[in-house]
Amino acid sequence: MQTARDVKEYREELRRALDNDFLRQAMDSFAVAYRAGRAKAFDGMDVDGLIREIAQAKDDSISRLDELYDEFKRNAEAAGTKVHLAKTADEANQIITDIAAAAGVKQIIKSKSMTSEETQLNRHLEAGGYEVTETDLGEFIIQLRHEGPTHMVLPAIHLSRYQVADLFTEVTRQKQDVDIERLVKVARRELRPKFAAADMGISGANFAIARTGAIALVTNEGNGRLVTTLPRVHVALVGLDKLTPTLSDALRIIKALPRNATGQAITSYVTWITGANECAASPTGKKEMHVVFLDNGRRALANDPKFAQVLRCVRCGACANVCPIYRMVGGHQYGHIYIGAIGLILTYFFHGRDKAKNLVQNCISCGACKSVCTAGIDLPELIKAVHARIQDETGSSLSNTLLAQALKSRRLFHVLLRSAKLLQKPLTGGGPYLRHLPHMLAKDQSFRALPALADKPFRDTWEEIRPRVLNPKWRVALFSGCLHDFVFPEQLNAAVRVMAGRDVALDFPLEQSCCGLPALMMGEAAVARDVARQNVMAIDPAKFDYILTTCASCASHLKKAYPTFLGHDPQLAARVAEFSAKVIDFSSFVQDVLKLEQADFIGDGKKTAYHSPCHLCRGLGVVAAPRELIGKAGLDYRRSEEEDVCCGFGGTYSTKFPELSAEILKKKLDHVVQSGAELLVTDCPGCILQLRGGLERRGDGIKVQHIAEALADVLAKQD
Repeated sequence: MQTARDVKEYREELRRALDNDFLRQAMDSFAVAYRAGRAKAFDGMDVDGLIREIAQAKDDSISRLDELYDEFKRNAEAAGTKVHLAKTADEANQIITDIAAAAGVKQIIKSKSMTSEETQLNRHLEAGGYEVTETDLGEFIIQLRHEGPTHMVLPAIHLSRYQVADLFTEVTRQKQDVDIERLVKVARRELRPKFAAADMGISGANFAIARTGAIALVTNEGNGRLVTTLPRVHVALVGLDKLTPTLSDALRIIKALPRNATGQAITSYVTWITGANECAASPTGKKEMHVVFLDNGRRALANDPKFAQVLRCVRCGACANVCPIYRMVGGHQYGHIYIGAIGLILTYFFHGRDKAKNLVQNCISCGACKSVCTAGIDLPELIKAVHARIQDETGSSLSNTLLAQALKSRRLFHVLLRSAKLLQKPLTGGGPYLRHLPHMLAKDQSFRALPALADKPFRDTWEEIRPRVLNPKWRVALFSGCLHDFVFPEQLNAAVRVMAGRDVALDFPLEQSCCGLPALMMGEAAVARDVARQNVMAIDPAKFDYILTTCASCASHLKKAYPTFLGHDPQLAARVAEFSAKVIDFSSFVQDVLKLEQADFIGDGKKTAYHSPCHLCRGLGVVAAPRELIGKAGLDYRRSEEEDVCCGFGGTYSTKFPELSAEILKKKLDHVVQSGAELLVTDCPGCILQLRGGLERRGDGIKVQHIAEALADVLAKQD
């Protein structure tokens, strides 16, 4: 498969995908239906507990792949199966080609296998003169179109029935109806002779059971069983990561796999195969059975303390199902062979840096993939880690280098921001937005109005507004983040007003800087680590009960990433653990610590929608608190569709991939408008920048506020 040479060329590919109206409609319909189907399928189950069990069992298997391989080989060969181990994709392809040659094979049928896509097996076999036919309906369609799958479970989801009808008309040379059932019958009619004539069947396997030497296939079509039973030779190409100790381990995953993949309680077919079974097509009366295990970097991954968890993946495709980027452009622009979030990682390890370098940047870090991963893989963190590794190997771009240098020095960073405030005057026209964008930004960022820097940052007003509390119940350090300090200080001022008179002693340590998340999103992990160290030293956690931030993204990063960055530093480990433990977001603090009630507000019944920031609802798991506060404040909460879906900001993501950011934002704002709201509330200044800027461009007349502002506006007067 061809991949773009650079980000500019990659963005052109993305633009073309965005222009595909059917693709967008199909992805939208699937995304909405999937969320509802998955929730229903898991209803009443302890999903988190099941995920933990799967993760623990997979980690155990990953830690002893060689041991499990030896056990499987011993038991499988005792049952008549021949077992092979291929170090590379090319070696696996050659082993299978040699098996075909030795058996006098001419025609080959295949069931759906992502591992064979990984090795590009079809191309290798066809070059050797073999006729290869994919039998899974979706794979059959894309094989005829000479393209790869756009989804690991639903390979042809990007195609309409009209496109399939045209394709089948061309193949059969007979005009075909667009009726789906009739098209399925056409495919069946075309495939049946292939099954009858095939000498070899090639499959993948979802599990390889070490204790019994059996393999298992999980499919939604009966073609998989035909592939593994009719031909006289069956070859299963299996990743080493599919090894599992016992049947019970496999059944545990089967309990989650179909639910997570397609919202089904159980898949249509679960096929178990042990040994060389009876086969009428074989001259010996027994099937010639082979299992080819593929390493292709898996054993090296298993020994990597950070990336070993990637091998937990059960290939359900759920990370793509919920990804806002995949939803916009489909799998051909969001993967190489493996698609979705897991594909951004696996591409680097299985297919190399050149194939991964552009793809891995196209992650908005919303955390949706992690929230549905049935194996508990921390996909966003690993994507950022791959990005950082590629940057280390290739060197940073000039823009990255300059920004990284600025972020490393708090004083330099703040000097630059203060200088920018002076330089922006010709661009603002005296208003709150940059009305006249510089030429380099005008085209790509015109989908939203960009805010001007504040006349005075929050830090410069702190001593004037700082509450004086004689006998505080809580001592709280405020962490502002860049946007609340230099762009939206009024939002942090509102938070201070909400806490005033409630026995909260506030402090704003002036040595604090950017949280470091923007650097991490750019792949500058070392800079993010340096910034984390600065902030942990700037705010002594021992002096405070809480470290409060009004930015959901900052809160999640401080709480989750800082221990990862600094937890292994013996001089900082205890301090950073205490620091992160005391981090709290604004809504949780007001709801759970201050415990404000309806009597504390005089709400005006304003129709209010809510946008749930990604780093709040998924990063921190805070869902109920802000919505409950909206109700307590006397605002008329109007639920909008997909409240917890990303707004498209993603920090530096929206500047690197503005086309995608704009389309995600449009969908979000359409839902808000449809709710009939007058006010849109959220907990993140980055989301506010995106949402307010988008509504300003559209002219929809909906006001956007931080939840602190919304609460401060309706506070009851205190005695």
